[in-house]
Amino acid sequence: MPAPLRIDVITIFPSILDGFLNESILKRAAEKKAVAYRVINLRDFTEDRHQTVDDRPYGGGPGMVMKPGPIFKAVESIRTARSRVILLSPQGRVFNQVMARDFSRRRHLIFICGHYEGIDERVGQELATDEISIGDYVLTNGTPAAAVIIDAVVRLLPGVLGAEGAAEQDSFSAYRLEHPQYTRPEDFRGMKVPPVLLSGNHAAIRRWQEEESLRRTSARRPDLLEKTRPAKAPRTRKITA
Repeated sequence: MPAPLRIDVITIFPSILDGFLNESILKRAAEKKAVAYRVINLRDFTEDRHQTVDDRPYGGGPGMVMKPGPIFKAVESIRTARSRVILLSPQGRVFNQVMARDFSRRRHLIFICGHYEGIDERVGQELATDEISIGDYVLTNGTPAAAVIIDAVVRLLPGVLGAEGAAEQDSFSAYRLEHPQYTRPEDFRGMKVPPVLLSGNHAAIRRWQEEESLRRTSARRPDLLEKTRPAKAPRTRKITA
């Protein structure tokens, strides 16, 4: 059995993750030894009796900025040559399924969760291998963002999902949204399941699923389809003597 993926989360709000990591698929993944979690309280790496992790920003401005010292100490206490250090930041690259799959193939992920007005720039420059955002909005702190990424990554680990190949059919796995899904009853308040899904014709069902996936993606997320189109060949200009 391969070694479990190690996930360390550095935060000043460790209790946020208590229930999250101990429910459903995330809990079962740990029980199966596919992943090992550790939540680290950043305040344990401070040097004053008040356990201060922030200070006023140089140059003025509203809010407080998280100090580099405790973060560097926390990361350096657990980092190895194989670690990916992920800084959660509204200024980072927007997280997607491709990143989730990449992270699921790593051996050690370290999440740095910010708070207050931001984090000292030197953390991103010197410590982080990845600076990631989960969307164009701002949260009160980075811990919920880390939880989102952990969920997306852990479900991709081998053996975590019950149905073999289930993750490959997820929305975004092939730059398309997933096709519509139905279950019993066949007729609910006059809304009926498409007849093809009841036909038993597996080839026809697969065609319907593919067509519906394409139709839904075109209507709701046409930007995804742009990623699958081949790049246009550059125009060449005929040069005459």
